[in-house]
Amino acid sequence: MAMTINQVHETKIGWKIFSYAVMVFFTLFTLGPLIWLFYTSFKPHRDIVKNVFAFPTSFFVDNYINVWQRAQMGILMLNSIFYSIGSTLITVLFALGAGFGFAKFGYKISKIFYTFFVMGLLIVLNAVIIPLFIMERNLRIDDTYLGVFLPYIAFGLPFNVYLATSFIKSIPDSMVEAAFMDGCSYLKIFFYIIIQLATPVVATMIIFGFINNWNELILMLTLTSRSAIRSLPVGIFAFAGTGMSRDYGKQMAASVIGIMPILIFYIIFHKQLEKGFAAGALKE
Repeated sequence: MAMTINQVHETKIGWKIFSYAVMVFFTLFTLGPLIWLFYTSFKPHRDIVKNVFAFPTSFFVDNYINVWQRAQMGILMLNSIFYSIGSTLITVLFALGAGFGFAKFGYKISKIFYTFFVMGLLIVLNAVIIPLFIMERNLRIDDTYLGVFLPYIAFGLPFNVYLATSFIKSIPDSMVEAAFMDGCSYLKIFFYIIIQLATPVVATMIIFGFINNWNELILMLTLTSRSAIRSLPVGIFAFAGTGMSRDYGKQMAASVIGIMPILIFYIIFHKQLEKGFAAGALKE
């Protein structure tokens, strides 16, 4: 028997309430640990042990001061910013150039090279980390800034080339041909047309690249040994083994220092990320 209008309306309301309830649950499930981590970082160790979920009676900032000084967080954070921004910008520029060639030049060999790039998405870091370390050791670039930059760029290219190629394919060929007929070189077309039109996908690549490079741990931990060139995640990981593993207040403070920059970055640029996907960045 067909449902009446009222029954259909009540069913829609029920599903809407259920959907909102699920979203609220997962929101609280995600934000709850972050909120607990933040306010616990302002509690001394004895108060945390006494009542782990209680709010702090006063802001105990000694945790942050101690962590910042003992773990050399200032140097580590500058290194993370340097690695994340530098490698991300270089990767995006190379990916856009490769995407422009694959999408608009029309060479038969382009499909072969594009396939090799996309196959890079299937490479598991754990499978190549030892050969990579041996290769850098033989080239004498291990434990150097260059030895970190090159793997960051290499592992970031497959995904970014895929995004760039997919987006640039949607740009009309007539636009590129008209610019070429007007006397523009391919270099000018790339900088003044392709990059300008690819702003949404560029924002997407920058956000993903920055977040991945900032959070990266295995490569940095394997390819470097000097603390002066290591990044913030490695410094926080090492700090846990310096006798502070049982001082929960300092551990919480170190974790907050590590996640706050990337959280602020995402809050500022999340709209650009949504625009990048909405513009069809993942479309072939």
